[in-house]
Amino acid sequence: MQDQPYGEVFLINKPIEWTSFDVVKKVRNALKIKKVGHAGTLDPLATGLLIVCSGKMTKQIDGFMGQEKEYTGTFVLGSTTESFDLEKPIVPVADPSHLTLQDIRKAVAELTGDIQQIPPMHSAIKVDGKRVYESARKGIAVKMEPRTVQVREFEITRFENNEVDFRISCSKGTYIRSLARDLGEKLQVGAYMSALCRTRIGDFLLTEAKDMDGLIQEIKGRHPAEQ
Repeated sequence: MQDQPYGEVFLINKPIEWTSFDVVKKVRNALKIKKVGHAGTLDPLATGLLIVCSGKMTKQIDGFMGQEKEYTGTFVLGSTTESFDLEKPIVPVADPSHLTLQDIRKAVAELTGDIQQIPPMHSAIKVDGKRVYESARKGIAVKMEPRTVQVREFEITRFENNEVDFRISCSKGTYIRSLARDLGEKLQVGAYMSALCRTRIGDFLLTEAKDMDGLIQEIKGRHPAEQ
């Protein structure tokens, strides 16, 4: 009887400062197979749920990528950065001390639902066949067109000392860093994202994910059915 083709889906808690490809490479080396990919990039400074597929399960990647995502994190008001996160230096914009929770919620309401969003220059989107972050790092401006995304939920969980903690449920293609930029613009004080964690992809939860070290040890302790 012929063995079934090998394929697995791994739920991984991506460590901070790792790229999504770093995770894929580590899993690929542990499995000793080439057919490994991830279902949706997480920026190096973000943590949380990353779905990695191997073997025949790589056919499911597009389906996973299309599912709703949930994130938690923190925006900082009063300053911004070129990348809208901590990858680039912080630049003061305006004093946010006059803002109230009601002001924040009003701006958040305008960023909820089907909205037009311009992706950040420091992103992996391709324009004319090139990743825009590669152009950004060379100081080359690329015109980014707005696109429709859905922010189904945008909940403020804490507002203190110019920091806004949030929980966001959104569609594929939504950039949380762009929401930071847009929130700062609506409040006219600037904003950037200081922390981000992906907690859910569809029905897959971060609480079900494994840390990298534990997963790699588990993989090395066994052999896939077919490589």
